[in-house]
Amino acid sequence: MSPRFQGYCFVAITMCIWGGFTIFSRLNAQWHISAWDIVAIRFAIAFCILMPILIYKKDLAFLWQREAVILALIGGIGYCLTVYSAFLYAPAAHAAIFLNGCIPLCTAIAAYILFKQPFDGHTWLSFCIMLGAITLMSFLMMQRDHVSFGVGDLLFVMSAICWGVFTVLLKQWKLSAWHSMASVAIWSAVIYLPVYLLFFPKHFTGVNPIHLMIQGVFHGVFVVIISTLAYIAAIERLGAFKTGSIVTLAPFIAAVVAVPLLNEPLSASIICGLIGMGIGALQPWRWRLKDTLTIELEKQKQKSD
Repeated sequence: MSPRFQGYCFVAITMCIWGGFTIFSRLNAQWHISAWDIVAIRFAIAFCILMPILIYKKDLAFLWQREAVILALIGGIGYCLTVYSAFLYAPAAHAAIFLNGCIPLCTAIAAYILFKQPFDGHTWLSFCIMLGAITLMSFLMMQRDHVSFGVGDLLFVMSAICWGVFTVLLKQWKLSAWHSMASVAIWSAVIYLPVYLLFFPKHFTGVNPIHLMIQGVFHGVFVVIISTLAYIAAIERLGAFKTGSIVTLAPFIAAVVAVPLLNEPLSASIICGLIGMGIGALQPWRWRLKDTLTIELEKQKQKSD
């Protein structure tokens, strides 16, 4: 298979998992699984899988770096607690708008604040589109739906901030995909699980064991391990922008699928928000630009000629 075809295969895998993340996280509310419990299950399963592999490979030195702990606190514990809590209060469509739609913007702002990376023209245009979409959606929600934003929407924005900071730090520190994923999984478990066991309430008694098993396997294996490795592999073959643009579609598709699957509402205001935030996040006007893989192949062809 060509590198490009491999890249699209990895993108497809990532999209399925990311789209499923929205659906499965929303199912926690229907299955009465608390955010504290699902986060603990996610970290515990990932730890039990990854730690023996790291010990077998004698690849533990990277865990003692300061960067590994910081990434776990922000992209692991901080992100998971806010995003899983948000899904208990807000529908899947709100996640596509306030989480996935805001992630590119939060990433750009974090890069500017932390490392003084200026906004380019594409970021400014995306910002204007997203701001207009949220303004229009807010007006329609208050005028037609007679509802306003809630705590779930605020938690989604906080999740986007955590993921934006995490992405910038990850890029700046240049850790490998394997070490980045393992650092987040291992340290998140080491830090969070003792606190959870000692202080957080548990709600396993009223939950169907099959539901716990399904959520544990999906979030602990597919989300933490498989999607991370597939996403990084896709970036290496297709470039960061094209990969990010394609996989960003998954949560927006999941928001539409959640309407018949989870009986969630989809009003005109939410549709406006989905369209506006989707355009701002995907930046379709940049699709005509060549991706990094194409540029690299052209350089190699020129050298061979």
